[in-house]
Amino acid sequence: MNPLYRNDAPGQYPESWYVASAELGPERAPLDGDIQVDVAIIGAGFTGLSTALHAAEKGLRVAVVDAHRVGFGASGRNGGQVGTGWNQWQDWLEKRVSSHEARALWDLTVEAKALTRALAAKHAPDANYKPGVLHGVWSDREALEWRDYAAWLRETYGYETEYLDADAFQKICPSKGYRGGVLDWDAGHIHPLRYVLGLARGAEAAGAQIYEMTEAIGVETGRLTTNKGVIRADHIVLAGNGYMPDLMSDVSARVMPINSFIAATEPLGDRAHTVLTKDIAVADDRFVVNYFRLSEDKRLLFGGRESYTLGFPGDILTALRARMEKLFPQIKGVKIDYHWGGTLGITMTRLPMVSMVKPGVIAAAGFSGHGVAITGLTGKIIAEVIAGDAGRFDLLSKLPTGTFPGGKHARLPLLTLGMTWYSIRDRLGI
Repeated sequence: MNPLYRNDAPGQYPESWYVASAELGPERAPLDGDIQVDVAIIGAGFTGLSTALHAAEKGLRVAVVDAHRVGFGASGRNGGQVGTGWNQWQDWLEKRVSSHEARALWDLTVEAKALTRALAAKHAPDANYKPGVLHGVWSDREALEWRDYAAWLRETYGYETEYLDADAFQKICPSKGYRGGVLDWDAGHIHPLRYVLGLARGAEAAGAQIYEMTEAIGVETGRLTTNKGVIRADHIVLAGNGYMPDLMSDVSARVMPINSFIAATEPLGDRAHTVLTKDIAVADDRFVVNYFRLSEDKRLLFGGRESYTLGFPGDILTALRARMEKLFPQIKGVKIDYHWGGTLGITMTRLPMVSMVKPGVIAAAGFSGHGVAITGLTGKIIAEVIAGDAGRFDLLSKLPTGTFPGGKHARLPLLTLGMTWYSIRDRLGI
C-alpha cells in the first residue's frame, strides 16, 4: 500500500500533542492545472521547505507539492531532538572517506545546528529551541567507550561535550538503568511542528508556492506529474523521506520506511523533576532507541518502540507505556493524553542518501531519525547545487549508504529479522 495513506487519512494530522499545541492555519489550495517553474519539490517537510526557502531566496521560481499538508509527515511528528554528528561515529566514517572529508562532514553537522537555531529564531520563535541533549548508555563498558569518544572529539575536532558517570547522570535523569553518558550543550530540542510550519511561512514569504493535497505520481527529467496537474521544472527534488511512494527504484532500494511512536503524558507538575531535573532531551544507546524530553507544559514526551511492518500496530500504547514505565517506575500509571506514530526513512548505514539520481532530479532521504538539524542544511545545500555551486552537495553525496539486500522488495522482511535480533539483544543486555 502507498506509504502516504497506509496509516493516515488524507490531510488529517495525527492526534498528537504537537498538533494540539500548534496553530495549523488554513489548508492551502492544491495545484490546479499545469505550471512551469525552476524548481519543483516533493514533500513539505524540513528538507523540502528548506530547499524551497533557500532556492526562492536566490530568486528561483519554486513550487512545493505535498500529498497531505505542511509538516504532516515525520517533520511534524518526531522527537524534536537537534543532534550533533551523524548516526555513525566519526572514527567509523574516517575509515570510509578521507580524514579531510570526514572532518568536513562533521563540520556540516555543527553548521546544521546553528542554521536550525537561526531559522527557528527568524521564522518560528514559538518553536522554543532549548539547548542540551544527553546521550545515555546501559553498561559500564559502553560508558567508557562514550567517554573515550568524547575525548577523541575534543582532541581531534575541538568539540566539547561533558561526560557524566552513573551518579552524575542520575542527578539529571533519575532512571536507575543508565550507567553514564555524554551531555552536549551545543545540541538541543525544539517543537518540530511549529518549526516546520514556520519554515513554510518563510518559504512563501520568499516567493515559493506550496500546494497541499497534491500527490506526486511520476517523475522524469524536467517533468513532475501529480494528481492535480503537471509541473515542468529544470530541477526536481524528492524530499518525501519515509513517506515517498515508489517513484524511483534507485531511491526505494536505498531508503526504507519504518515507524516510530511517541506518547505524551498528562502535565506532571512537580513530578517532572523525578524524570528530568534539567530542560534537556535524552536519547539512549539501545539499538531500538528510547528518546524523551519534557514539553513546555511539563508533559513527558516519550518515544521509541520502532515497528518494521508497513502499518502501525493495532495497539501502539501498551508496549510504549511498558518501555516508559520500565525507565521511570516512579510515574507508573500516569495518564497518557496523546499517543501517535510516524514514518521515517532509514538506510543500511543510517546515513542519509543525498544524490543526483538522474539528470535534473535530486533525492534526499534516509535521515534515519537524526534529521531535525541536518535536513535544514541539506535543503540549503540542494539550493546551492541548483544555483550552480556543487561543492558541498558533492561532499554530502559521499556519505556511504548502499542498497538493502534484495532491493526494495526483500528489504523489509530481511531488516525485520535483523531488528528482531537486536531488540532481543537489548532485552537481554548483550
